[in-house]
Amino acid sequence: MSRPKVKRLAIRIDMTPMVDIAFLLLIFFMATTQFKPPESVPITLPSSHSSLKLPESDVLIISVTKDNQVNLSLGSPGLDADLGFMTRTDEGTLKPVSYLPQELGDNIKRARMRNLKLRLILKADKAAEYGYVEDVMNVLQKNNLNRFNMVTELETN
Repeated sequence: MSRPKVKRLAIRIDMTPMVDIAFLLLIFFMATTQFKPPESVPITLPSSHSSLKLPESDVLIISVTKDNQVNLSLGSPGLDADLGFMTRTDEGTLKPVSYLPQELGDNIKRARMRNLKLRLILKADKAAEYGYVEDVMNVLQKNNLNRFNMVTELETN
């Protein structure tokens, strides 16, 4: 006697929960992404041929403006205000604090005590006097901060 064939049941996998999880992950990453805040002081960078990428996190930006003012920034207005790098004006907006090159050492040390992984980036305006930039570099050298990145604009030929 031959056995009767048993019908196979088709396997059906419901993909709805996977799609829900994918969209939840997408929304999570979109909501937690931090975009680069606008610069508090506009700087025109000098040009060079170097094309090295700068670090994007754990950075302390030392800016020398065309008016030869030296500012510090961690890239976040909240952290800058906590460390005294920005002050609140009468209108309630945040304004960067200008430092003399001699005052930089203590402020950089204070920021580095808060974050030991902090890397230094020096941004100098093209029209800034070289003496101010040299003074900032001398202060960094006196404080044994010999590793820093200098930001320039990539020159295209």
